[in-house]
Amino acid sequence: MINTSTLDPIVAAILEATVRAPSSHNTQPWRFQARQQTIQLYADRTRALPVSDPHDRELIISCGCALLHLRVAAAGIGVASTVRLWCQPDDPDHIATITLDPAGAAPASDAELDNYIEVRRTYRKRFEPRQIPDSVLDELCAAATAEGASLTVLSSEELRHQTAALIADGDALLWHNPSWRRELAQWMHPRRTGDGLTVPWLVAPFTQAVVRSFDMGDGEAAKDRQYADESPVLAVLTTAGDTPIDWLCAGQALARVLLQACQHGVQASYLNQPIQLPELRLKLQTLLGDPGNPQILLRMGYPAGEVPPSPRRHFQEFLDS
Repeated sequence: MINTSTLDPIVAAILEATVRAPSSHNTQPWRFQARQQTIQLYADRTRALPVSDPHDRELIISCGCALLHLRVAAAGIGVASTVRLWCQPDDPDHIATITLDPAGAAPASDAELDNYIEVRRTYRKRFEPRQIPDSVLDELCAAATAEGASLTVLSSEELRHQTAALIADGDALLWHNPSWRRELAQWMHPRRTGDGLTVPWLVAPFTQAVVRSFDMGDGEAAKDRQYADESPVLAVLTTAGDTPIDWLCAGQALARVLLQACQHGVQASYLNQPIQLPELRLKLQTLLGDPGNPQILLRMGYPAGEVPPSPRRHFQEFLDS
């Protein structure tokens, strides 16, 4: 942690909200440099997932989520922002340069979304058995489009069942891989560590040992298939291309969709197993009948109860001097 006593209070407030962004396995794979009213966003590849995300696709999507949160948090305190993407071609870790303009006009729609950064959760339980209105789904699709991606809602029961079957197949294949299980276990942390998938600290070593040692694919497949079938909405976020810039667009689109959903009391979680496996990703793309590249598979609905926020490290831990 570096000394941030001289950090601009506006920048500090923005970064504090930015690190609430979602990330794969709650790895929080981003770093920042801040000088006056300019923020540099970097990918932190020391927090990569080489087994489940060998090309850092999800890592860049996570950085895109952080970038959208940064834009929204700035707007929330009345600060306009200008973003330049990958402006250092010789440094692939340098994602974006964000210039803040307190005298500029921040988008009102972004300012409104700032109210939901602390509300958004990854909701891993069953949703209430009620449907999301079509008008809300239309808003969410428009939110994805605004960031250069597409959100496809799986409307037919047949398509939902076929997608649920792919999710189950993905669970079976991933859990059968000892390297994938070891990687998952590595990111199962007590809440006090501030990152990872939270487990109670007293049972964390036991839980990690069980995950590393046993193929629980059948049980996970059955559970996730039921979640997929029962969820009010299954939706796939796609992009036209499949390059790092597309992944960054997907991350910003995902974050905007999730915050927009919170405006209507809707939460989401992820069933990305088919997208993490190339052979199943192609099958999902074929099922959709869409030339776009699947990036995120969401289940969405109204939460049946409250869940605590995922832990986060303090924003100062992400700052480079």
